[in-house]
Amino acid sequence: MRIVIKITQTPEGKLVAKMDSLDQAANDLPIDTITSEGGVVRFEARALSLSYEGKLNDDGSEIVGNLKQGPATFPVTFKRTEKAPTLGRPQDPQKPYPYSEEEVSYENTIDKVRLTGTLTLPPSRKPVPAVVLITGSGGQDRNETLLGHRPFLVLADHLTRRGIAVLRVDDRGMGGSAPGSPNATSENYAEDVLAGVAFLKGRKEINPRQIGLIGHSEGGMIAPIAAVRSKDVAFIVMMAGMGQTGTDVILMQGDLLQKASGSGPEMITQVRKAFEQIFAILKAEKDNVAAEKKIREAVVSQMATMTEAQKKAFAPVLGTINAQMKMYVSDWFRYFLLFDPGPTLAKVRIPVLAIVGEKDLQVPPQENLVLIEAALKKGGNKNYTILLMPGVNHLFQTAKTGSPSEYGVIEETVSPTALQTISDWILKQTTTRKRANTRKVG
Repeated sequence: MRIVIKITQTPEGKLVAKMDSLDQAANDLPIDTITSEGGVVRFEARALSLSYEGKLNDDGSEIVGNLKQGPATFPVTFKRTEKAPTLGRPQDPQKPYPYSEEEVSYENTIDKVRLTGTLTLPPSRKPVPAVVLITGSGGQDRNETLLGHRPFLVLADHLTRRGIAVLRVDDRGMGGSAPGSPNATSENYAEDVLAGVAFLKGRKEINPRQIGLIGHSEGGMIAPIAAVRSKDVAFIVMMAGMGQTGTDVILMQGDLLQKASGSGPEMITQVRKAFEQIFAILKAEKDNVAAEKKIREAVVSQMATMTEAQKKAFAPVLGTINAQMKMYVSDWFRYFLLFDPGPTLAKVRIPVLAIVGEKDLQVPPQENLVLIEAALKKGGNKNYTILLMPGVNHLFQTAKTGSPSEYGVIEETVSPTALQTISDWILKQTTTRKRANTRKVG
């Protein structure tokens, strides 16, 4: 990961610095202190639990040293440059667009939440097909911005250029959308999606019989929930959507991410054990205060059985557990843990495209595609396509390992193959009444 230190000097001779983490798209992070004495440069960013000490070479062009963050130490070399590198995002569309773009706002009348977003409309003399984009877990803006990438901007641009209108919307509490209730779950977010469908039905530019949903990650779980509630949804695309229960997805995700980060079998087992205990407590204990207390006690008890080396290795996991405790006891997370997509998918009768990246470490591909297909088949759906996409990760970027550490470094935002697959499939559904045969690739 590339780090930039921007250093200036006050008139009094004091050094002042800020830090950019380029591949995380995080700029102007505060550095509390920075000094240069006897050729040794030191700085500290307390909010990030980060410090650095290095030796400045004779011509002042390079600092070689070690960066510490939490219990970890990394060798880091800084090189002087007049211009810092920038994130390359070649797929970001550039204006003017060959289609119209409109800022829109509407209300989820059930939850009394006002939502804002962007509607892109292809030039056409007749009503066109349309889709509502549904983001993944956590607060996301309408472009699903992550690490300098804007996947939904790229997807919307591609689809609109191919004649499909796209509505992409800020999640609750993001951008221009109202926060709504702090107790909202995926059930509430499904109503937000249907409010978007109702909005599109009221637009004369949109064919009301050809409005579909595209959901990524948790959005791929929400799309079927919304679809079975409304006859106005014509088709759905699940991008890295779930077939497993929320609990199984998170546990397998943890195993895969730990392995990708270099953890051995012993550490992977300890992490899984910790989260199995946490999830069991959350399922059994409905009181948030009591649940939090029991979780902390369980983790302390588990660490008491570890060696000092194991405790040191487990420290980042403990930090994550402490940082995310409020999220664990939230209504949203409790719902997610218990949710089984199978019964909902079995009720989906409209066309479905389910795609997962071969290198996805967040939604295990084979396990989830098999269960998605089984549920659709069980429900009697006659028009579904299940695809394992070779060489792409959870964000549908062409990737080497699939690790989240690659997300920001990869310049590609969405694989052109994934974009083409989605748009071709939607156009097939909206230009012919013939039902597609069930097929599976991968």
